[in-house]
Amino acid sequence: MIEKFGLQSEWSLLQNQYDSYEKFSLLIKLVSIGLLSAAYLWSALSSFVFCLLLVLWLQDAIWKTFQSRIEIRLLQLEGYLSSEESQRLNQDKACQFNSEFMQNRYTGMDLIREYLKQAVRPTIAFPHIILCLLLITEPLLNG
Repeated sequence: MIEKFGLQSEWSLLQNQYDSYEKFSLLIKLVSIGLLSAAYLWSALSSFVFCLLLVLWLQDAIWKTFQSRIEIRLLQLEGYLSSEESQRLNQDKACQFNSEFMQNRYTGMDLIREYLKQAVRPTIAFPHIILCLLLITEPLLNG
């Protein structure tokens, strides 16, 4: 029973953290919208603004990559908590998020691939790609 309480506590903490990452991802998207809107209003659309939008897009992907690491552990915890056998055998201990992350940590090109994989997920790419397209096509529309 004590172990199950530890798993539940860990799940609760990580779930709050996961939700917090979602809020900050939305904030990154809102900053991108604000940046493009301000640049448009001040007639300051440029390749510099385009680069900033790309940086914010990649930052969002990196942020979501961090979030996905928490998701992996949340899913494990949910499996443990729903498994009577796991609880009886006491196979898994609470509070192993960082240990498990270090065992499966991406490095080098694998890490870059993970960031790019996150960047093209529809929930991440949607606002960023629209903003970049607006910036690119604006001169064509008003030219």
